[in-house]
Amino acid sequence: MPQVPAIPGTPGLNAAVDAAFADDGPLTRALEQFEPREGQRAMAGAVASTLQHGGVLLAEAGTGTGKTLAYLVPAILHRQRVLISTGTKNLQEQIYFKDLPALRTALGVSFRATCMKGRANYLCLHRLDQLRAAPHAAHDFISMMDEWRRVTETGGRAEVSDLPEDSALWHDVSATAETCLGTECPQYRECYVTRMRQRAAESDVVIVNHHLLCADASVRQSTYGEVIPDCHYAVVDEAHQLEDVATQYFGIAISNYRVSDLVRAAERAVNLGEVDDPDAALRHQITHIDDHSHAFFGSLAMARRAKGGFEERLRIGPDWFGDIVEQGLALVGSLETLAASMLRLAGTEETGAQVNEDAATLGRRAAELGDHLRFLLEASDPGFVYFLETRNRGVFLRAAPIDVSRIIREMLFDRMQATVMTSATLTVEGSFDYIKGRLGLDDAESLRVPSEFDFSEQAILYLPRKMPSPKSPEFAAPVARELYQLLFQT
Repeated sequence: MPQVPAIPGTPGLNAAVDAAFADDGPLTRALEQFEPREGQRAMAGAVASTLQHGGVLLAEAGTGTGKTLAYLVPAILHRQRVLISTGTKNLQEQIYFKDLPALRTALGVSFRATCMKGRANYLCLHRLDQLRAAPHAAHDFISMMDEWRRVTETGGRAEVSDLPEDSALWHDVSATAETCLGTECPQYRECYVTRMRQRAAESDVVIVNHHLLCADASVRQSTYGEVIPDCHYAVVDEAHQLEDVATQYFGIAISNYRVSDLVRAAERAVNLGEVDDPDAALRHQITHIDDHSHAFFGSLAMARRAKGGFEERLRIGPDWFGDIVEQGLALVGSLETLAASMLRLAGTEETGAQVNEDAATLGRRAAELGDHLRFLLEASDPGFVYFLETRNRGVFLRAAPIDVSRIIREMLFDRMQATVMTSATLTVEGSFDYIKGRLGLDDAESLRVPSEFDFSEQAILYLPRKMPSPKSPEFAAPVARELYQLLFQT
């Protein structure tokens, strides 16, 4: 990382941060409507000390503290690459497009920043080529992607404003870790994920979200699955969400959608000749998976309605499946058969044959699906909670780990020299003991900065009567009416 000079006349990180937040400092002079706040100064000083001396800091900063600047300024002036992880893409974009440019000007220092999102947000050129060659290809969609490719630098889905949020066609061309061929991909050098990884490796501030942080950690055993570059300093904003996100990513899940994705990918590979089976058995094996999947997940959905009403999530155990377990095992068997066939056709480097990466990837996917389904059908590991979800046409079997503290330590705290965990809500009744226990952070330092607002004088709690559920499609209109009456008719 290039050497970022401290603000003139201020030796050391803490002194540079103090000078930045001074009453007559560069932030006050450069940022419109900036007001120095004691809570913000206290937090910025604690962040600077943690980055300089190492360890873990838990910083609860109440509403109005200005915690984003309180950690960004020390991160920029630290002169080391810092990973910033947020709870949402919106906060990522606020930091990247608004806060960092303002601080670059205000502090008068030069640094490079990269905003990284999950793989599925980027176009996969290899999958686009596969879709182009497929029978009955969506030519209008492919033409739109080709036209966009000529002007995009990032390949990020957010640039395609005309594409519906739930587009199935985008799913067929997105760059997922499950379908990635890595360095063996013919489009590896042009790959947008490769380029994103390269930009991040050359950056001083790397901005991710918790979902990407956990997804990246879950595939780090792969030689090409991870995208986040090595960092030794991290700031986790909206840290109260990290445990839930980690529980999701380090659990085990299988769904009818995931099996259908495999079936479509395998059919496409066979139809395009990317996988050549001289015995012509693959088509039958793929059909068997599709048939067993429809039978199994259909039975799950019916049993779900019969045993658990219409709530989205139902807790299950090893005795819940009954006769359905036989249909599940039949699906496991068909997945294992396809995995063995694909891995055989892929060849191996040891035999001197050229490895067919498409076949190898499909084989690994089928084997992993089979292993996951077998684990879920047993539903007996005491370290997990098992449940069944139904959403629209989706049927999901999940196993969530009960305790993710060890996982979070391994993926984050043990890899970092210094970590700052911050949020407006980290304490329970004023104590950090609960989150320390949940994340295994008994030795962490802590700081609690109260809100700058006097809620008793500056806020009103209003509870309207007869409002529909926030999940209801009819929720928005009544809210708009209530707000209009409050703002303009009272």
